Amino acid sequence: MSSSSATKKTVEDSASWYCAIVLLSLILLTSIRESSIHADEDVNTTVRGPSRLRARPCDEIYVVGEGETLHTISDKCGDPFIVERNPHIHDPDDVFPGLVIKIISTNTNKNN
Repeated sequence: MSSSSATKKTVEDSASWYCAIVLLSLILLTSIRESSIHADEDVNTTVRGPSRLRARPCDEIYVVGEGETLHTISDKCGDPFIVERNPHIHDPDDVFPGLVIKIISTNTNKNN
């Protein structure tokens, strides 16, 4: 009897360890997947390469992207009066990613 209960205990321990390892593996895989998804989202939303900067539309409400200046935005959107239309910009050289500005585009081209 004692050998069958020892065998049963060994099987139970093995099954328990197996379940623990599988559960740990699933947790690790899920966290890796979530971190890679968040990394992709961050790249798409906050870091923009030069090709993405040119492809961005010039809407009336414009959010400055990384590497952009008022001069590049003005050239792209055709609005030479960005500073005059945005009284919250005190220093035209102090533009940072995430700054919200008002744009009134004089370009007639829809592909700004």
